[in-house]
Amino acid sequence: MLFRSAMQAHEIEALIRKKFPDAEIRIDDLAGDGNHYAAFVTAEEFRGLSRVKQHQAVYAALGDQMQGSNGLLHALALTTKVPA
Repeated sequence: MLFRSAMQAHEIEALIRKKFPDAEIRIDDLAGDGNHYAAFVTAEEFRGLSRVKQHQAVYAALGDQMQGSNGLLHALALTTKVPA
């Protein structure tokens, strides 16, 4: 069995892009350890949604990758916004 301890930035971006194909997405590795990321997502789909709903939509796109100790994504600081 192959054990993976973390996700890579391009994998996080790919999951988000699948749900928000036209979004502007930037993923930063905050600690250089592959475990602590910041995601910046600008998407038209967020228009009219509260910040909480925007974040919930991104977390939904990540699926079970953030499911506590079973997930591969351990920490994600999330910033969302609607395009200007």
